[in-house]
Amino acid sequence: MENKKYDNELDVSFWNERWISGKTGWDIGYASPPVTAYMEQYKNKNAAILIPGCGNAYEAEFLAANGYTNITLLDIAPEAVARLIKKFKASTQIKVLCGDFFLHDGKYDLIIEQTFFCAQVLERRNEYAQKMASLLRDKGQLTGVLFGINFENPGPPFGGDKKEYEKIFKPWFQIRKMEPCYNSIPSRMGSEMFINLVKK
Repeated sequence: MENKKYDNELDVSFWNERWISGKTGWDIGYASPPVTAYMEQYKNKNAAILIPGCGNAYEAEFLAANGYTNITLLDIAPEAVARLIKKFKASTQIKVLCGDFFLHDGKYDLIIEQTFFCAQVLERRNEYAQKMASLLRDKGQLTGVLFGINFENPGPPFGGDKKEYEKIFKPWFQIRKMEPCYNSIPSRMGSEMFINLVKK
């Protein structure tokens, strides 16, 4: 897939500088409760799992601690990736990659969404959905959290609503669940939407 450029693109240098300067406001310091609650009932411990735009990858720590064996982390920022490689150097369950999600190749049973969709410029949302579907095996799942509100300040993060998200994802996914989170962290209560989407 050709890597398109947009006038307002958030590129490698943008995200790498955020890591170097410590401007990582999306980082809550632990795995997102809606994600961990879902994974506690996800039975396939050998599933191929991708976490794109993974940041500090607290979700990967949770998965590894709970016996999942095939976790791939992908981030575009070399600074973030260097930290992850050091953090998970002793883990045989976790593979760390530095790269552009839109150029990534692979096949996965499950992709975990956590503050990645909201980091994409609006022009790439349809491309995001199509790319997610292409990375999933038949009946593979895209699961995690989106922001279910619109933000006053320019993004990132970029928000939206259920009607908008349904239009983006329905061409590629069966929407099994898309509803407000009941178990968000206090600072995000009322602003998050849990999704469980199955590749068509």
